[in-house]
Amino acid sequence: MPSPRVSLITAVYNPPADAFEDTIASVLAQSYDDWEWILSDDKSPESWVLPRLRELAARDRRVRIVERPENGGIVAASNSSLAEATGELVALLDHDDVLEPNALAKMVDAYDRFDDLDYAYSDQDLMSDAGELRDAYYKPDWSPERLRHHNYCTHFSVFRRSVVEEAGGFREGFDGSQDHDLVLRVSERARRIVHVPGVLYHWRQVPGSAAADNQAKPYAWDAGVRAVQAHLDRVGIRATATRGVSPGLYRVEREPDLETPVSVIIPTIGTSAIVWGEKRAMVVETVRSVVATSKHRDLEFVIVYDTPTPAPVLEALRAIEGADIKLVEFTEKFSFSAKCNVGAAHARGDVLVFLNDDMEAYSEGVIENLIAPLREPDVGMTGPKLLFEDLRIQHAGLVYGSGTITHAYYRARPEERGNHGELHINRETSALTGACVAMRREVFFDAGGFSERLPVNYNDVDLCLKVRRSLGLRLVWLHDVVLFHFESVSRDNAVHDWEKDFVNNRWGNYKHVREGYSNNVR
Repeated sequence: MPSPRVSLITAVYNPPADAFEDTIASVLAQSYDDWEWILSDDKSPESWVLPRLRELAARDRRVRIVERPENGGIVAASNSSLAEATGELVALLDHDDVLEPNALAKMVDAYDRFDDLDYAYSDQDLMSDAGELRDAYYKPDWSPERLRHHNYCTHFSVFRRSVVEEAGGFREGFDGSQDHDLVLRVSERARRIVHVPGVLYHWRQVPGSAAADNQAKPYAWDAGVRAVQAHLDRVGIRATATRGVSPGLYRVEREPDLETPVSVIIPTIGTSAIVWGEKRAMVVETVRSVVATSKHRDLEFVIVYDTPTPAPVLEALRAIEGADIKLVEFTEKFSFSAKCNVGAAHARGDVLVFLNDDMEAYSEGVIENLIAPLREPDVGMTGPKLLFEDLRIQHAGLVYGSGTITHAYYRARPEERGNHGELHINRETSALTGACVAMRREVFFDAGGFSERLPVNYNDVDLCLKVRRSLGLRLVWLHDVVLFHFESVSRDNAVHDWEKDFVNNRWGNYKHVREGYSNNVR
């Protein structure tokens, strides 16, 4: 008999009886029927469990059970099921959760689309004890930086079995975060990873489960920290993993980059304004704040100033202690893009940081922490969290798609955490604001710099899409690199329809173009 295409694997230990029956019904109702289901009973003490499993196997030849002689925990039981799997694909299903009827069909379709696909994950929601559905989680496309901070993939996960076996299956010592550890290890060798859009998995909230209470399994949080740290060590990222702001979230602190030559490029016309009740020359205080909070050892500031810039502002810039200032006069009609491109042409740094003149560094080590991820060759650009004067969010990543270009969490309050902690984790994003963005010199020039056909607005979005689409590099938003942005103090904030049309005509409806699938990860 030929092997089935998909092996569903489930570790079983004292599941709630009614919930388990829902799980069974959801598997048997799958529209795609080329599967096997391997359930490993981890020595459940409830007397009904093993007889029910035996009955299920007797009624459907696609169901097989493993009767473990002793209780070994979730990792041991999951490996018992994995060892019996014969399918090309392995799908993970918990013993109290529910699949949509088309779950396997949708996942198999993804594998049929891509011969080199090694891992696919879907969207999910929560199911109450009474069967009510809520809190649908529509996930981003493949986001490795986010995964280091949060196991956002979770459910529904389907792997190529050979890759899971090469990665070593589930590992002892990671109980409670064994899926996160597995996904991290699979991601390191996967040829392609895709997000299959649509809620295919209902994560049951039962008393004592992580779905119902993220405090229920504190050991899982520590196991997750170990999983992330082991991953960082394997892939050569110089960073330390620790607990994040709540269970299931992690913090990754990279070793600051103090040595790579950096040029901070600031376009200005020398505007002064009132900030926090005091008048300031904006560009002067921007530079002073960066110098005061940075320990970087090779840092220059390339100030591209319009001819009308007041002479006292230029003199104040030259007088800033500890600042290597290069002044470049710009005599043409105002164009933010052209001024940035001119600054890049005059810069000597291996990394370029484009910075508005109406900023103030808030966190320590803005420069060295902002550029640290650029050591990783697949990171094309980084950007920080930007705050308004009142501490509300100005920038937490740009969203591009469905004909819209918007700031995520615009004006969110300081105490807000965002969906699944998004305001407190590093993550990939559609685009980054040009108010503060860092990139390697070669990436900037390979992408063609800022388009001078967009002199004022959306030139940053266009550059980001060139880096993502044309160069295939990641854009990473960093939650713990923070600056104030006194937005539009120094310029008109009007956005014109032709600017939106230019970007949409050039790049199209981004989400539609990608159909929810990620690029090849290699």
